[in-house]
Amino acid sequence: MATTPRRPVNARDAAEALFKPAPKPIAPAVERRAPPQVKELVSIKLDSAVIEHFQKDGPGWQDRINDALRAVVEAESGE
Repeated sequence: MATTPRRPVNARDAAEALFKPAPKPIAPAVERRAPPQVKELVSIKLDSAVIEHFQKDGPGWQDRINDALRAVVEAESGE
C-alpha cells in the first residue's frame, strides 16, 4: 500500500495545495418579478414625520405605508 508523504515534496506543491480551483463562472441570474400581492422584505429610510404620521393610528402602519405607495404607483400607471 502506497503512502503519500505528510508534507509536500517541494515549495511549489505546498503553495498549490493552499489554493482551491477557481469556480466556474455562474450564468447571470434571470430577473424575476414577484407576483403583485407577494410582499418582499426591504429596508428604507423614511423621515421621522412620515413614520409618526402612519404610526399614529396604531398597529398596521407598515400596511398603510404600503397602501399609500401602491395608490401612487397605480395613479402613475393609470390602473
